[in-house]
Amino acid sequence: QVQLVESGGGLVQAGGSLRLSCAASRTFFSINAMGWYRQPPGKQRELVARITTSGSTIYADSVKGRFTISKDDAKKTVYLQMNSLKPEDTAVYYCQMEGTYYSGPFLRDFDSWGQGTQVTVSS
Repeated sequence: QVQLVESGGGLVQAGGSLRLSCAASRTFFSINAMGWYRQPPGKQRELVARITTSGSTIYADSVKGRFTISKDDAKKTVYLQMNSLKPEDTAVYYCQMEGTYYSGPFLRDFDSWGQGTQVTVSS
């Protein structure tokens, strides 16, 4: 059980920037990967960006060159810096972490999601 709390969404003008943050509720766990997903109105959830333990990153073609995913291992936090925002970036954004945590003597795999934060980009 790893709870994720995300923040940073809001309303911005096209061309503006936002920085999303997502922090885990506990520190005693290992992470395989962290990611950001989004779900525009009336559309399916899609991968925006993902970062692995080694620091390797992937991005959706639609955000390459504009968005940057990063992480702070000490804080167990993942960020999404969004620049040059476009109206089509409007969506609910969800952070995700997967890995293993310790529950007493047990090792447990987890795949946790944040509650979602609304990003709205006006024309």
